[in-house]
Amino acid sequence: MTLLSSILQYQFLQNAVLAGLLASMVCGLMGVIITEKKMVMMSGGIAHTAYGGIGLGYFLGFEPILGAFFVCALAALGMGFMHRKTQSNPDVLIGLFWSVGMALGILFIAFTPGYPPDITSYLFGNILAVGQSDILLMGTLTAIVTLTVAALFNQWKSYLFDEEFTSIRGINVVFLEYLLMVLIAMSVVSLIRVVGIILVLALFTAPPVIARMFTADLKKLMQVAVLLGAGFCFFGLWISYELNLASGASIVLLAGISYLLASAVCALFRKKTAS
Repeated sequence: MTLLSSILQYQFLQNAVLAGLLASMVCGLMGVIITEKKMVMMSGGIAHTAYGGIGLGYFLGFEPILGAFFVCALAALGMGFMHRKTQSNPDVLIGLFWSVGMALGILFIAFTPGYPPDITSYLFGNILAVGQSDILLMGTLTAIVTLTVAALFNQWKSYLFDEEFTSIRGINVVFLEYLLMVLIAMSVVSLIRVVGIILVLALFTAPPVIARMFTADLKKLMQVAVLLGAGFCFFGLWISYELNLASGASIVLLAGISYLLASAVCALFRKKTAS
């Protein structure tokens, strides 16, 4: 009740709740596609290149989140292009882009005049520090991601089921692949202020993986994942507010513990059913 009453009084808590709802939409929709397509580590590589964009923003004096989106989008398209044209090992591309993105961020921040900026919130998230401009950006990106997934839902379903079959049906698989990369970049930027670059993979994986334990229908998977993501963000915010803990870490730990508990319950259920 303390948190609920405070939400009605303080703008920063209202922003935090709204940011959590927007983040849950992104992690629920894109998380399902990413996990079903087995692109979790690819998403991690794209997410870590955002550090280079944040450093670039500080170095050139513009909004770091915009720099993160620009670099993430370039990295996503670069990974997709190199994998398709050169048949490079995805693990090699992930490792290279991951490392180069982080290295560029370190160099840009080192070259920034004056005192080095505090980038902790970009690395580990701080949902309590989300401002109106962050909400506007998150809302715009979330709307684009949601509308794109909804408009091409049948194509995504076919693409996830069988890429070759999708191509035979006359659907442009190359376009879907590049579009998916850009959507991942948008999703990463939407989640940075909530859980940070380093912890973003947790919200991409925990909600859809837990949802997968209860349903295999793609639409229901996305719906359950969105609800789980909203629950993790809200209760993680509550834990963070009541115990004065880091918000990003609280959300991610709650998601991780929930996954372990759900796995244990499913294992016990299967054991009882078998016996």
